[in-house]
Amino acid sequence: MELLLFVTGRGIGGDAVTAYNIQNYLQEYGIDSKIVLDPSAPGYYFKKRNMEWLKSPIPNAGGHAATKIKLIKAAFKTLTASIKGARLIRKTKCDGVVGVIGGGAIIGCLSAKLAGVPAVGIVATPTDTKVSLKLNSTLLLPESPLYTKSNVESKYNVHTQYSPIKMDIIEGNKDNILDKLTDKYNPENPSILFSSGSTLFDDMAKAARKFAEENDDVNIFVIGDPLKEELNSIINHPNIINLGYINYIKDLYNLLDLAVITDDGLTLHETIACQIPVVVVLGVKYGRYHNLASVFEGAVLESNVDNISEVVKNALDNQVEMKEAAKKYSAGILNSPADLCKFIKENIEK
Repeated sequence: MELLLFVTGRGIGGDAVTAYNIQNYLQEYGIDSKIVLDPSAPGYYFKKRNMEWLKSPIPNAGGHAATKIKLIKAAFKTLTASIKGARLIRKTKCDGVVGVIGGGAIIGCLSAKLAGVPAVGIVATPTDTKVSLKLNSTLLLPESPLYTKSNVESKYNVHTQYSPIKMDIIEGNKDNILDKLTDKYNPENPSILFSSGSTLFDDMAKAARKFAEENDDVNIFVIGDPLKEELNSIINHPNIINLGYINYIKDLYNLLDLAVITDDGLTLHETIACQIPVVVVLGVKYGRYHNLASVFEGAVLESNVDNISEVVKNALDNQVEMKEAAKKYSAGILNSPADLCKFIKENIEK
């Protein structure tokens, strides 16, 4: 069996990591696959791993933050993109398609329908969820608005699915990175991570700064490449340890007492898998809200920039209970790759 994985985005962030993880897990199940990106995507994540990919148009409407105007503009591009996607499917003679989040799910599923091959949509936004449910079998990620619904209408198979993380994420060792930390690090103090993923967004930088100004008895780590240069001045504070873009995240996880992150994506799944209590800062990424505190009840608290110190203190005070709650979800997250591959295999082979 050989599949095409249509992937939204530029091939550099969380969607690329998700697709990469899916591809590796499928390989373990004897299923070959190839990545498909938009021709404009630089694909740095795959390029760094000496991987090649196929190219076909995958317009992006903005995901969770999509406006009606953006959706209309994307709709005009969708038909052409789907026709070109169907041509690619026929040319490669693949057995099926996996559409990965947003435009990747929409174009992948539509292209598969035009080409007459089976597909599975892995969805996380309102639009890709609606499209996939009408066209083919669907895996609902926790960010999807229908994830917590008990009855989802579709004539195809539907399954809820945690995001597929790398299994070795829980195998970090903090001793590997102690020499990378500055003299600001005090092993006697709790350690807290502030992260909005591979990119540092405005409100996460502001949350870290506000917390640092109000607390001097905590190790405050900030990671990510700043979205804009001026964010560097915000996180330039005596109480902040700015690590920038790192490649030793699993070792850092092993050091943490708490993670302050966004309510979406792989980072949340990774921290929960590592049984780390989480505070999510709402609206960091273009105002998105996924209500993932209800998905991981007891392990996640919601906050905003203004009350970050209050919520973080609450989380530290209830750290034991939050770790126990995270432990309940950890096993499910670690089992999710096997569930995902089984669902894809069964629904493509039908």
